[in-house]
Amino acid sequence: MTRAYNELYLSDAKKRLSVMFDYAINDMKQGADFFAELFVQSGIAEKFENGNPGWIAGKSGIELVRDVMESACENIVLPVPTYIQDRTPEYWAGWALAEYQWYAGRRFRDIFERVPLSRVISMYKVYHEMDILQFIDAMEALYNDVSIETKLKTIREHRGLSQVELANKSGVNFRSIQMYEQRVNDIDKAQGHTLYKLARVLGCSIEDLLEHPMK
Repeated sequence: MTRAYNELYLSDAKKRLSVMFDYAINDMKQGADFFAELFVQSGIAEKFENGNPGWIAGKSGIELVRDVMESACENIVLPVPTYIQDRTPEYWAGWALAEYQWYAGRRFRDIFERVPLSRVISMYKVYHEMDILQFIDAMEALYNDVSIETKLKTIREHRGLSQVELANKSGVNFRSIQMYEQRVNDIDKAQGHTLYKLARVLGCSIEDLLEHPMK
């Protein structure tokens, strides 16, 4: 299996995400799933997914919280961090999620869509003293157990377009769109010009249409 980035950066990624989630949720009193959404929307999650050393190793967890929050709000006031001897469930969730994302090579956007951060935090009692591979196995089971619509269908419906309308506007065959949305055909294997036509009409990136964009 291809990992998300070089393992040399994994330790730093785990430390940064641990502090980031702990500080955001416990010190800044942000809701877990709300902050996770901001993390994704800010673009900082993508930098972690790609192993960008400027973010994984170049910023502290608290600096990451500031950057995430400032992507949505101005004039953020950062409270003094509360340092406690015992690691919190939120701290553990950041540590474990960094390992899982690196191991599975999935986007945080896709992970949180199927397994919300609040659910990961709730797994602390059972998994925090176990080998990390047991947590990874549990996450894979949860991730694969969720049946969700394809990215293409979700985005199309959010844009208020029918399959016929998308076909007419994009020039992509109606039956092809049906087959992608029903997962009969794998959109990840679609030709580049087909993906470009769909993305242009839907106002999204090609990557947003792929089911497994990092593989």
